[in-house]
Amino acid sequence: MEKLITFAVPCYNSAAYMDHCIETLLTAGEEAEIILVDDGSTKDDTPAKCDEWARRHPTIIRAIHQENGGHGEGVNQGLRHASGLYYKVVDSDDWLDTEALAAVMEKLRQFAKMPAPVDMLVSNYVYEHVEDNTQKVIRYKNVFPTGRILSWGDIHHFRTSQYLLMHSVIYRTQLLRDCGLELPKHTFYVDNIFVYQPLPYVKTIYYMNVDLYRYFIGRADQSVNESVMAGRIDQQVRVTKLMITAHDVLAVKESQPKLGRYMLSYLSMMMTISSIFSVIANTPESLGMRTELWELLRQTNPALYRRCRYRLTNLGTNIPGYQGRKLSVTLYRLAQKLYKFN
Repeated sequence: MEKLITFAVPCYNSAAYMDHCIETLLTAGEEAEIILVDDGSTKDDTPAKCDEWARRHPTIIRAIHQENGGHGEGVNQGLRHASGLYYKVVDSDDWLDTEALAAVMEKLRQFAKMPAPVDMLVSNYVYEHVEDNTQKVIRYKNVFPTGRILSWGDIHHFRTSQYLLMHSVIYRTQLLRDCGLELPKHTFYVDNIFVYQPLPYVKTIYYMNVDLYRYFIGRADQSVNESVMAGRIDQQVRVTKLMITAHDVLAVKESQPKLGRYMLSYLSMMMTISSIFSVIANTPESLGMRTELWELLRQTNPALYRRCRYRLTNLGTNIPGYQGRKLSVTLYRLAQKLYKFN
């Protein structure tokens, strides 16, 4: 029987915190499917926990064990096995607000009765900063009109601090399959591909102004920790390269101006982040990756290269030498303090 939604939960040595995530998802009831993907965990009892949760809730939870393939392969595995009309990824250290989830489930029930169910539901997400016990809510009410089904032509402008992330979207499962989504193995930051690649396939959108996803920030080993990101710059660059080749953004902009403008902004942001963390890593290899990345964009699409290179967000990256690199890092850290995005 098809479920209303599949929640994929990639789990890697997450026994200490995965229970809270699963408990919030279970409030969606029998209409939900929860796929726990144990990504080759060896350092704790994550595999046993996955099996125990599946044993306790056999009609809702499935446990899948795989050799370590990274977060992206966990997402891929969930999508391969999903029976839900809709698909959402929830990282095992994050959770969903149960009141907001109840409202979302009711809306998905309405979509399921339509001849052509809505392609993408967007909701807010919350940065939960454990270090100082503060929250930062990312809302989209200035972008998406509420209370009706939208197309890309109906949206308004995204602010600089606003991007659609994995946390904020619920995709129709078949749409993800139709667009050929396959995330690379052993690579962090693939959530950017997950949310970016399907966008031109999305024809209908619905926005709910509810704070659904709670994004935990604060563990020292977390992938968005600055030192961790610098150490994994090769993976950040790999993801950005895949985004460059995923779509001709300027062609999208010609046919769907508002979507193309947003995708151009998103890609430019990824070029900025990759450049800045190449500088923070400050090794000959990382600086070489930065040069190679921009050269790939220039060779792939010279017009797109110019549009990205000379955007305001890449101001520091355009100044040559040490002073330019220093400025780009300073601007990034100022933005981080202002927007509290990690």
